[in-house]
Amino acid sequence: MSLAQGRPYLAIPGPSVMPDRVLREMHRASPNIYEGDLMEMTASLFPDLRRVARTQHNVAIYICNGHGMWEASLANIAAPGDRVLVAVNGNFGQGWADTATRMGIEVDILEHGLHDSIDPARVSEALAADAAHRIKAVLAVHVDTSTSIRNDIAALRRAMDAADHPALLMVDCIASLACDRFEMDGWGVDVVIAASQKGLMTPPGLGLMFFSPKAAKVRTGLPRVSPYWDWAPRVDPQNYSQHFCGTAPTHHLFGLRAALDMIHEEGLDHVWARHKALARALWAACDAWGQGGPLALNMPDPEKRSHAVTAARIGAPNASRLRQWCEGQAGVTLGIGLGMAAPTDPAWHGFFRFGHMGHINAHMMLGLIGTVEAGLKALDIPHGPGGTAAAAQIIADATASPPVG
Repeated sequence: MSLAQGRPYLAIPGPSVMPDRVLREMHRASPNIYEGDLMEMTASLFPDLRRVARTQHNVAIYICNGHGMWEASLANIAAPGDRVLVAVNGNFGQGWADTATRMGIEVDILEHGLHDSIDPARVSEALAADAAHRIKAVLAVHVDTSTSIRNDIAALRRAMDAADHPALLMVDCIASLACDRFEMDGWGVDVVIAASQKGLMTPPGLGLMFFSPKAAKVRTGLPRVSPYWDWAPRVDPQNYSQHFCGTAPTHHLFGLRAALDMIHEEGLDHVWARHKALARALWAACDAWGQGGPLALNMPDPEKRSHAVTAARIGAPNASRLRQWCEGQAGVTLGIGLGMAAPTDPAWHGFFRFGHMGHINAHMMLGLIGTVEAGLKALDIPHGPGGTAAAAQIIADATASPPVG
């Protein structure tokens, strides 16, 4: 029999669970887009978005997904024939590089595989070899959602400074913003891209761009920028519609306003600490299960794992079996594996991911873990005992002491 009746739980790494408060704010009639409250509400978003990215610099809002933000970021800093350096350790770093190639930009790829973080020394060496300073930017993903690896962006900035190279540092924070600690200004990042559907707890459809004065100066040196992707009128509009190059994404903006209120009411340091504690609970369960079976996490080093998404392997066809059981029998949807094997390869059915970002708390995480443990038992997949108990202990310990960011 199925026990999936009731509210389903989406445990994929984005889109994440939307809070009822966000949904209520979006459930309204269309507003006037020419004057009135919408303009005032929109103006309130920009300082609060800066607080989330930890920056004093420019912020622009686009109507697009993360792939659109890859293109928007590149359109403002590079022309066809310019060169960028992309450090890749997952599906989404490669995707950003592919976008650059299709835009006519020359791309140097530093491939790091699927099981390790970006090596700042390799980036420094590549920049030092570029004596002509042809490389206009270094592109890196803070958390690659496919591998769940969290890269050390501050160390990357230090390596770039050591090479004494003028390239911009551009970072994809789509999976990490408002989940993993990120400091745009403190870490010396020039361009940050993000999107609404993960840590910001709002439906897919909004892209976010944060950029420094150094990046803005690079933009002014380009011969032209696509009218839609141009960030200049978005941050200095002559009228309201120029914020969005046309009609505003009204209901997404109302949802984002509610989500930002929730983040800042909780406090960003606490948001980071909550994600860290809940991620550690999941990892403890996975460690216990892996003691007696094939389940293993993609990134062995906990210090290099994201607190927003966890990639795992359990061997084909067990990942697909487990995902199907969790959704069909218990109402919990796990994420598919991305980039670990081609979908046509039977090995693809051995990888999956846990999403634990945004609107998530202890009982949601324990429910997820308990469901997976029940699935392992029901499907007779070998595993060690005590996963749920190990997670419960981590959560008990975390609530017994002050949160640490």
